[in-house]
Amino acid sequence: MSNTDFLSGENPVFSIVLVNYKTLEMTKICLGLLHQHVGNSNVPVWVVDNGSADDSTEYLRTLDWINLIERVTPDSEQGHIAHGKALDMVLDRVETDYLFLLHTDTFIFDKNVFAMMLNKCIKNPKVVAVGCVEQINRGTARTLWRFSSRLFKHHYRRLKLSLGLRSKEPKPYREVHLKSFCTLWNCKLIKQHDMHFLMDDRVPGYTLQDRMSALGYTVEFLSPRKIFSYLDHIQSGTVAAAGSYGKTHRRTRMYNNILKRLSKSGYKE
Repeated sequence: MSNTDFLSGENPVFSIVLVNYKTLEMTKICLGLLHQHVGNSNVPVWVVDNGSADDSTEYLRTLDWINLIERVTPDSEQGHIAHGKALDMVLDRVETDYLFLLHTDTFIFDKNVFAMMLNKCIKNPKVVAVGCVEQINRGTARTLWRFSSRLFKHHYRRLKLSLGLRSKEPKPYREVHLKSFCTLWNCKLIKQHDMHFLMDDRVPGYTLQDRMSALGYTVEFLSPRKIFSYLDHIQSGTVAAAGSYGKTHRRTRMYNNILKRLSKSGYKE
């Protein structure tokens, strides 16, 4: 099925959700691109503002094509917990079978990404989620180096512990959980089993993926090369936008460089 078929029907096949927290510039770009792709369709776009109480909240209130939820968040609530609760608020409200999770630091340039990911679900009703386990496209060389170094460190720590030496706990050397910067979930299956995105204190979606996999459902893994041919993503861009990293931190530099590149390309939100 083509992207046109998904976007042109009277009854939308999927919905989109984003969670905003004090990321005005990125949110403008992200939603501006989305409006170009789905603004003339019936695709529901949900945005949850997680208690920003700033200019980004005011901006969202001016958009008549989104479904805005303004959520009051306790000061003590951790960021990933707040994000998960926001996602579950939308999960309870959507009526479509499928839901795309996006981050405000995800910039979609090719709308065919929706059809590409949806077709994997349509072809196999047992697919519960489609996405990528990496947040950036490192390329072959950097990916191999990262994997081998993590593999070595994992087994080195295991060896030290087996010899009774002091060591940190070995971390998994292989990524297995989908990252939610651009992930498609089968809401129908999730609701059928009375599950949610936030099911414990882990990153939202991790426990959900584990439990649905244990029930025999399939997760489709996309390569970074594949998914990043359709979009850009600023790794931890929401954190960088909030100024939580130093000015010279590599993720802050990545955030600033992508915004500059979008500005030079003439993009207007």
